[in-house]
Amino acid sequence: MRIGFIGLGIMGKPMVKNLLKAGHEVIAYDILKENVAKAVEMGAAGAKSSRDVAEQCSLIITMLPNSPHVKAVIMGKDGVLEGAKEGTILIDMSSIAPLASKEICRECKKKKVKMIDAPVSGGEPKAIDGTMSIMVGGDREVYEEVYDVLMAMGGSAVYCGETGAGNTTKLANQVIVALNIAAVSEAFMLSTKAGVDPGQVFEAIRGGLAGSTVMNAKVPMITAGDYQPGFKIDLHIKDLNNALETAHQVGAPLPLTSVVMEMMQNLRADGYGQKDHSAVAKFYEKLTGTRIK
Repeated sequence: MRIGFIGLGIMGKPMVKNLLKAGHEVIAYDILKENVAKAVEMGAAGAKSSRDVAEQCSLIITMLPNSPHVKAVIMGKDGVLEGAKEGTILIDMSSIAPLASKEICRECKKKKVKMIDAPVSGGEPKAIDGTMSIMVGGDREVYEEVYDVLMAMGGSAVYCGETGAGNTTKLANQVIVALNIAAVSEAFMLSTKAGVDPGQVFEAIRGGLAGSTVMNAKVPMITAGDYQPGFKIDLHIKDLNNALETAHQVGAPLPLTSVVMEMMQNLRADGYGQKDHSAVAKFYEKLTGTRIK
């Protein structure tokens, strides 16, 4: 199948690679020419614009930073809707505000373009090995039609409900991940200050109720002081901002999320915005003057 792919960043490039590996033809575009060149090196064909992608493909995937970027790429000048044909399917795999997904879907319907929101979880490592968790909102029939394409990039692709449900699910995921990293950092600082080896604590509790995928992925990074980004603090701030904004709109209290948001904002001010979100541990190290190791 010929698939258009727009957005070739830290997640987009490995996703394209997995689509190619599955035997699909990919027409790729990004505002950064060097990203397009890398996709071409992998075997994709380059496009000149988002409109150019839409003119060549009846199935298009977008993987972009936030709501304004998705709106511009789809609804803006030389955007997808300027080139899309009736019946085109658009899969937005970006993590954006649910209300933005609904707005974009309404504009797509005017052009008789089918759109689903399908954000992902797992960061760069799972994008590389094709085991991301994919959360889908929109028309169930469209979801079923593109299920095999989604599974070329993910380990699971779960239908969550109508348009925006995928992004609402992703916000819930990001709240849990953020709070989990903060809890892990807090607990392992406790063990460090009490003179108990964090490595031994990790081995002792990872198989019990406190164990989690977040703990398994992030504790080794924290204890090694390795904060090379699989998922950047700046991006997690974006997601938590969308979560808090959505919570205000629907009347859901998120007091713990608000606290972790302030911690991440503090880390951004200290220059850690482009580091992995496991660098939340640096907040505790700053408070105590003690390294978790």
